[in-house]
Amino acid sequence: MSDLLVKRDDLRETRIVESEPPELAGGQALLAVDAFGLTANNITYAVFGDAMSYWDFFPAAEGWGRVPMWGFADVAESSVEGLERGTRVFGYLPPSTHLLVAPEQVDEQGFVDASAHRAHLPAAYHRYLRTDADPFYAARYEDQDMLLRPLFLTSFLLDDELGDGGLAGASTVVLSSASAKTTIGTAFMLAQREGVEVAGLTSPGNVDFVKGLGIYDRVVPYGELESLGPVPTAFVDVAGDPEIRGAVHRRLADRLTASIAVGATHWQRFRSGSEDVTAADGLPGPAPRLFFAPDRVNKRSQDWGPDGLMQRAADASKPFVEWVAGWLEVTRGAGMGAVERAYLEVLEGDVPPSRAHVVSLQS
Repeated sequence: MSDLLVKRDDLRETRIVESEPPELAGGQALLAVDAFGLTANNITYAVFGDAMSYWDFFPAAEGWGRVPMWGFADVAESSVEGLERGTRVFGYLPPSTHLLVAPEQVDEQGFVDASAHRAHLPAAYHRYLRTDADPFYAARYEDQDMLLRPLFLTSFLLDDELGDGGLAGASTVVLSSASAKTTIGTAFMLAQREGVEVAGLTSPGNVDFVKGLGIYDRVVPYGELESLGPVPTAFVDVAGDPEIRGAVHRRLADRLTASIAVGATHWQRFRSGSEDVTAADGLPGPAPRLFFAPDRVNKRSQDWGPDGLMQRAADASKPFVEWVAGWLEVTRGAGMGAVERAYLEVLEGDVPPSRAHVVSLQS
């Protein structure tokens, strides 16, 4: 068994460790991790690893962590009735060749990992879906699914919240890190709403790419925030950069109806922890609040039922995935060395927005 470990207090320090695969006990199954995608979303998990307990999903040696990934795995061994060897599932995975799980609520759709160390963590991350019953799954789009599904779910839920009163009267939504895939998904959804102008903030080098997407009404370089008009505006902050957040708040002031922190693509600009991406520091306008997707999942699961929520999200994702597949270049790698290289490249922001990494671990 191989694992990629990351130093929790220095995300640039990594190591690959080898160990014997865990032995199976009653009520357990061993997943062989097949492949997963790496994006800025995974860096957000690492940045918030302590503040939001992401490190707790896949425990590692003291001071080290396994950055959560989304991807596909196959059941290598199982002592659980109804979960057969060879079953392929999609879900939350470590950057490791294997994962020991304790499946419960096993049915034709998948199972929930009831491992004791995950009991205090958000339930939304515990579900593993069988590909033969997964409303999102399409074999020809497996690569895009690994890269986009968790990001699009956040986009879908964020758009849903904005449409459910979150705009607070805003006629414009300003999104930072406009080239990030979570932001692109949110803009894709918002563009379908009547009467909402969508403005994307980005670095000068990404302006042409972002404009070319055709989903933003306006694209504004970070250095030109004075062009933001004094109209009721909701700010969705995916960058997590205190300088950008401060500049937007000062520019829009009392015209800002909401300030929502979503991610940390500019992770180097703050220490770590949710308090940093919502810090107001006396800024004008509403206090920033953190958008935590599992909270929205819980609400809509109560409103629509868990299956209803997943079906709505899956239906909304299909045109998005097909559209992205037309322009996103997927770089494929194999083996733990490729995982390490891809992780470090994404961490340093060296992956252009038109490209993304998928890594396979099984030959």
